[in-house]
Amino acid sequence: MAKETSSREKQLVLNYLEGKKGSDTELYETFAPVLFGICRRYAPNEDLAQDIFQDSFVRIFQKLPDFRFEGSLEGWMKRLCVNQCLDALRKVATFKEASLDELNDSAIEISESVSGNLEMKQLMALLLRLPVGYRTVFNMYVIEGYTHAEIASALNITESTSKTQLFKARKQLQAWLKYE
Repeated sequence: MAKETSSREKQLVLNYLEGKKGSDTELYETFAPVLFGICRRYAPNEDLAQDIFQDSFVRIFQKLPDFRFEGSLEGWMKRLCVNQCLDALRKVATFKEASLDELNDSAIEISESVSGNLEMKQLMALLLRLPVGYRTVFNMYVIEGYTHAEIASALNITESTSKTQLFKARKQLQAWLKYE
């Protein structure tokens, strides 16, 4: 079940839509840390993360009149931010990779908690070392909670490729963790 819009979030949106002075700054300051974290997880470098972050807020402010107060404002903003990240990455990266048809779901579930025992700083450092396709699929599946079907649709790849990239990302992360 989706989290509902809190009264504070509702007031932030209404203040912005009514043009109250400082409401844009308050929205920005409230959600910037979370949204920049998303951009940093997806982008291969700090400069691209900054660009995506800025573009995300431009898009959020443009789309805010369309927000229907169904679900949380933060969740809605995160979804727009992830979509902005994917749009930016599509311009600079390819997500296609030869699929491993023999790979089955049980192999993918080798370590569902590969990120469970890491501090966020360590995970970020390791994620940034992954190739962009692996990192993007890992972020979408493990952190954002997308299904392989949703990932495949968003990245214009097959579900099998999504599963393969997740498997390879986890395998690489596990290999690095042995030496960290």
